[in-house]
Amino acid sequence: MPVERLHLLIKLSLLLFLAACSTPAMRLHDQAMTFGFQPLEIEAAGFKLSSFSHLPLSAGKRLHVYLEGDGRPWERGLFPAADPTTRTSTVLTLMASDPEPALYLGRPCYNGHADDPGCSQNLWTGARYGERVIASMTQALTEFCTLNGYREVVLIGHSGGGTLALLIAERLPQTVAVVTLAANYDIDIWADHHGYQRLSDSLNPAKRAVKTGIAEWHLLGQRDNNIPPELFQQALRQRPNSKVEIVDADHGHGWQTIWPQMLKHLEHLP
Repeated sequence: MPVERLHLLIKLSLLLFLAACSTPAMRLHDQAMTFGFQPLEIEAAGFKLSSFSHLPLSAGKRLHVYLEGDGRPWERGLFPAADPTTRTSTVLTLMASDPEPALYLGRPCYNGHADDPGCSQNLWTGARYGERVIASMTQALTEFCTLNGYREVVLIGHSGGGTLALLIAERLPQTVAVVTLAANYDIDIWADHHGYQRLSDSLNPAKRAVKTGIAEWHLLGQRDNNIPPELFQQALRQRPNSKVEIVDADHGHGWQTIWPQMLKHLEHLP
């Protein structure tokens, strides 16, 4: 075997070994670093939220906040995961194409913090949208905006991150718009549709009072089997200031293609 080919095989084997040994949090961090994002730890309500930011100095006082989906709360749909951190981030890729000031806001107990004090498996299973999670993320975002002078916030969430965006918007007075992508709008209907156990310790956006004065865009993937458009599109269209679009995407793929057009809509937001 030629020496050059042997060296190449050794390098490939080493890369595969390192990838196998790395944790989901390490892989998420590496993905964020490839985009040039700044890592930061935000402490709020007793939790550490591993986050990433892109804050151009010349930009204005409106912040785009990206919220990840639920990651992997369960192993094989049967056992609570030891680490719920997402294996492949959807919203980091979207954030990389966004020229505006942006923050990827982590969740409590995610991104390497599953064993932190105060964390339990319930916080990424039945209570993944519960009071402690929403309160912590709202406090973290409020303090971040105050510290950095952001007066307006656009909340952007994929899948369960869209659920969180709607719940956080209720409490965050700086919110001017919410954008959801394949969001779980009604967690009871979603659980019943799939035959899952209901998330009894979570808040359900569909049963909350709608906060007026906030522009909403809800994007649903026409090939999405997890959040089929017919599940929520009529209910979402009944929300005030709400626009619903069916786009060419499945649950995890296709969003990057349509995202530049959505960013153009946000440019014209009053």
